[in-house]
Amino acid sequence: MEQIIISGIIAFLITFYAIPVIIQVADEKKLYDIPDERKVHKAPIPSLGGLAMFGGFLVSLLLTFVSDANSGFLQYYIVSFVIIFFLGVKDDLVVLSPMKKFIGQCMVAAILAFKGKVLITSMHGFLGLEQLDPSASYLLTFFTMIVVINAFNLIDGIDGLAGSVGLITSAVFATYFFINGDLAHALLGFALAGSIAAFLIYNYQPAKIFMGDTGSMLLGVVNAILVIQFIEKGPGFAQYPIHCSPAIGFGILLIPLMDTLRVFGIRIFNRRSPFSPDRNHLHHILLDRGMSHRAIAISIALASVAFIVLSFFMQAFGTTMMITSLVAMFFGGILILNMTKPRAQMRVVKNVNTSATEIIAEKKPVKLVSLFLKEDRAAVVDED
Repeated sequence: MEQIIISGIIAFLITFYAIPVIIQVADEKKLYDIPDERKVHKAPIPSLGGLAMFGGFLVSLLLTFVSDANSGFLQYYIVSFVIIFFLGVKDDLVVLSPMKKFIGQCMVAAILAFKGKVLITSMHGFLGLEQLDPSASYLLTFFTMIVVINAFNLIDGIDGLAGSVGLITSAVFATYFFINGDLAHALLGFALAGSIAAFLIYNYQPAKIFMGDTGSMLLGVVNAILVIQFIEKGPGFAQYPIHCSPAIGFGILLIPLMDTLRVFGIRIFNRRSPFSPDRNHLHHILLDRGMSHRAIAISIALASVAFIVLSFFMQAFGTTMMITSLVAMFFGGILILNMTKPRAQMRVVKNVNTSATEIIAEKKPVKLVSLFLKEDRAAVVDED
């Protein structure tokens, strides 16, 4: 227990004290994330928070991890974290093409699968499948890793969101491993949670720094390792064995996973690259309803907790029924949000400088638009 607590504290303190230094250096060197028509922030903000998160996470892990005969996988974990770190830093500083980023992610997946033995070997009854043959096992593992890494990368669209979800998921996985005596993966989760907790102090709206791809892809690769190990080891643990581990692992990561798969599907359907940018993510839908960054981050985090709790209570339904039900609930929520989307309204504005009348479309519901014309000004009001 002391080892776990120390791990989280070290990660928290290193990240917490490193971020102000990174912000200062970024200000001096003008290393900012510059707003554009697709970004939701309005002012230049440093996007190198992932450097502090990586430092706190890795130093904590190396200081508190106790090696034994079965811990040879750690070296491959660290190699994958370092590769993700350099991919993220380059993308945060000079922008990396989606294809190069994808190739780097495939390298990480290959190292973890072939050398680190992070593999999904059984579906535990999903669609009637049990043990997988080696080729199917590697293909499914690669797909899972790539999707999870990109899920956290893409959900990092507003202040505090990716960090809040990542803190919850890594802490849930780590707690389960700790209860069942798997201290190696418990340390992995709690070290990441400690670094995220410190980062969020600076990232909640108004954000002073972003985690960038360095941080979001680190969240993704650690959660990919944890969920795959959770799926593999869940049924065999002595304390609280989980025979529907694929479904519960899916439920823990439901929101980032399903939002990413949904957006990828929309892009492919529209004959675009799945990595092309747009504004179809869940947080964009909520932004269009006038919610603040803080409100969206908290709402999605609470929804994530709700799905996690629901997943553990639904184990009696079996793996296939659980996953089907969770997917249906997610898309049901998206459908309700789209059905209640405010319709664009027209307002009339008198431009006093040109004496021209402008028609402006906006998403704010308007009951009655009244135009007040005076000699020097014009006003538009919404009547209750």
